[in-house]
Amino acid sequence: MTSRHRSSESVASAIADTDSLSPRRRSVVKAAAATAVLAGPFAAALPARAATAQAPVFLHGVASGDPLPDGVLLWTRVTPVPEATPGSGLGPDTEVSWTVARDKALTDVVAKGSTLATAASDHTVKADIRGLRPATDYWFRFSAGGADSPVGRTRTAPSADAAVTGLRFGVVSCANWEAGRFSAYRHLAARGDLDAWLHLGDYIYEYGTGEYGARGEVVRPHTPAHEIVTLADYRLRHATYKTDPDLQALHAKAPVVAIWDDHELANDAWSGGAENHTEGAEGAWAARRNAAKQAYFEWMPVRPAIAGTTYRRLRFGKLADLSLLDLRSFRSQQVPLGDGRVDDPDRTLTGRAQLDWLKAGLTASDTTWRLVGTSVMISPFALGSLPASLLKPLAKLLGLPQEGLALNTDQWDGYTDDRRELLAHLRANAVRNTVFLTGDIHMAWANDVPVNAGTYPLSASAATEFVVTSVTSDNLDDIVKVPEGTVSGLAAPLIRAANRHVHWVDTDRHGYGVLDITAERAQMDYYVLSDRTASDATAKWARSYRTRSGTQRVERAHAPV
Repeated sequence: MTSRHRSSESVASAIADTDSLSPRRRSVVKAAAATAVLAGPFAAALPARAATAQAPVFLHGVASGDPLPDGVLLWTRVTPVPEATPGSGLGPDTEVSWTVARDKALTDVVAKGSTLATAASDHTVKADIRGLRPATDYWFRFSAGGADSPVGRTRTAPSADAAVTGLRFGVVSCANWEAGRFSAYRHLAARGDLDAWLHLGDYIYEYGTGEYGARGEVVRPHTPAHEIVTLADYRLRHATYKTDPDLQALHAKAPVVAIWDDHELANDAWSGGAENHTEGAEGAWAARRNAAKQAYFEWMPVRPAIAGTTYRRLRFGKLADLSLLDLRSFRSQQVPLGDGRVDDPDRTLTGRAQLDWLKAGLTASDTTWRLVGTSVMISPFALGSLPASLLKPLAKLLGLPQEGLALNTDQWDGYTDDRRELLAHLRANAVRNTVFLTGDIHMAWANDVPVNAGTYPLSASAATEFVVTSVTSDNLDDIVKVPEGTVSGLAAPLIRAANRHVHWVDTDRHGYGVLDITAERAQMDYYVLSDRTASDATAKWARSYRTRSGTQRVERAHAPV
C-alpha cells in the first residue's frame, strides 16, 4: 500500500542528513548507529520483570503455523539475559525445549524435543512437529533454564482424503502498530472456533515513527523509531509487534497461515527495489530485502516451501486447498498510471515459475474449493466518474495520480497479462469454485472476478474474491478525516456503478473477516471495530457474502454463520 504520510522530521541525532535526498524520502539511521541504539528503546517498552531477570524469559509469546495433517510448526523467542534484546546480537546460546500434549494441562504428552537458540537466529526457535493426528487440537509450551513460556493451542489439518464438513478461518491484513490497537486479533482469539487464521500481508510496517499513523497521529510509537533497513532493525520491529497482548493471544489460540505483502519489506516492493527505498543512501536493495526476509522467517511460524518465498500450498481434507502467493519477490517494477506497459506480456506480477505452479495446482486440485491467498486485489478496479471530493482522497489512498485515471498498478491491474492468462486457464480447464482471499487495499470488498470486465455481467465470471479491510491502517474516511462510515455512502455506489462485478465495498471501516466453508458454499462474514485506537474496542458483524458451489458468483447472505 502506498504511503500517504511521508515525513521530513528528524527522529534522532543518529539519523543521516536529509538534504541530499528526495523530499518524498526519509533517510534512516546508519547500520552502526542503529545497532548502538537498539537496546535502550526496546528495553523501555518491555515488562519490568525483563529488565531485572537473570533467568531466561519468554517475552514475545508463542505461536504455531502452517498446519499439516500430521504436524504443525511451533515458534517462540527466548530472552536468555536482559541485554539479549532483539536485533542486538547479544546473549548466550540457550537450550530451549518444547512439550506437545493432547490436553491444556500438558499431562498427555505426545512429543518432546529441544534445540539451541542462538544470537545467529535472534534467539528465535522453530520446531516442526510431526507424527501428530489429523484434525486434532494440541497444546504446547516451551521451557528454558527453569522458565516456561505461556501454553499455546494449535490444531492440525484434516487428512488429505477426509470428508470434512466445515472449515472456519479468521482473515486479516494491514495491521499498523502506530495507527491503533490490535483489538481485531483479540476478538478472533476469543471466538475459540477457528481451524486457523490467515494473515494476508502487512503484518508489520517499515516506516519511521510519525510517517504513517492514524489520520496523521501516532497512537503508540513503535521501535526502532527510524525507518527499518538493517537486519537488526527488522528483527526489532518484529519483536515490538509481538509484544502486543492481543496479537500474542491470537497466536496462542490457533495456527496462523501467513504471506507477506510489501511492508514486511518496504512500500511498493518489487523484485529490484521499492518506492520506499533509496539505493545507496539506504544501502543496496538486495541487502535490505534479504535482511527483511531473514527476519520474517525467524520471527514468523511460516514454513517456506521454496527458500526465500512465501508461496506454498496447504490442504484441508477433500473440502479445500489453499494456494498462498508471493507477489513481491518476482514482480516487475510498477509502471506509471496510464502507461500501456500494464499489458506487456514481458512484465509479471507472479513470475513464470509461480504462475505455472498456481495454474497446475488449480487444475490438479480434487477438493471442493480452491482458495488462493493473494496480497493484492485481482479483480479489476476502475475509479469511474467520481467527484473530485472523493476522487482525490481515493487516489491518494491507492497511491494513484490524482487526475482521475482508473488503475492501481500495484495490484493485478498493473500486470494484466498474468491475470488474463490465469483467468483464461480457469475457464479453459473448467476449474470451478476458485476463491481469492485478499488484503492490502484497506477496504472490504465482495467481488466476482470477470473474464472481461468491460462486458460484465454478460461475460463470464471465472472466480470470486473476498477482500478484508485493514486491522488499523488508514482507509478512505481516515484520509478525508470525517467520521467513520461517512464516505462509503457516497463512494460505494459510484465505485459499484463503474465496476459491475463489485457486489459490495466498504471504504471506511476497520476490522476482520471470518471465512466459513462447507461443501455447498464459502461465506465471508465481515466484522468491524468500534474504534481502532481503543484497546477495549468492540466488534460487530457488518455484512456477509457467499459464493455457492458451481456458480462463480457472489451473493449476499443476510446473517453471519
